[in-house]
Amino acid sequence: MKVPVLATAVVAAAIAAMIGLGVWQIQRAAWKKDLLVRYAQAQHLPETAWPTVPSRPEAYYFRRASGFCLQVVGWRAIAGRNLADEAGWSHIAACRTGAEGPGMQVDVGWSKTSDAPAWKGGQVSGIVAPDHKFGMRLIAAEAPAGLRPSAPPSLESIPDNHMLYAVQWFLFAATAAIIYILALRRRQRDAAAKPPLS
Repeated sequence: MKVPVLATAVVAAAIAAMIGLGVWQIQRAAWKKDLLVRYAQAQHLPETAWPTVPSRPEAYYFRRASGFCLQVVGWRAIAGRNLADEAGWSHIAACRTGAEGPGMQVDVGWSKTSDAPAWKGGQVSGIVAPDHKFGMRLIAAEAPAGLRPSAPPSLESIPDNHMLYAVQWFLFAATAAIIYILALRRRQRDAAAKPPLS
């Protein structure tokens, strides 16, 4: 049987790509495992001062930290949950912390409404959490009047499904290979059953 070169090359390239993606997901799984270990260790480190200009915000995630909000220069409300796991709004203050630096983002607390609270600033302590807009924010351990503490970040909330993705990519590669082999066999049978030209 003559194997179609172009089709075989395309299928082989696709299978190689899927296997490569599976291997990459295995590498990502090892990276994620190390990351979760570091985050778990950070929860037991001594409290640190809020960094003025963090070069690597992720180095502070899940660590206890404290800072002083000299002045609230803006508010934003995002979907959040409180310690009782109720849905609502987390209120994040953009704080001025000094003459230089990017300042500090503080999740001062949770409420049922998105209206900005009356908090004016001051000393705050809590847990450092990821922030999609500013890299990191401080989730205050205590909330001002009218608010309840927002839920701190949880290791369980970090997705760790890279091994599942790896298995899926390997299954896709195996399925593609099986389907192509079956297609080649059917092509061979059809060619063998075809009467010769007289």
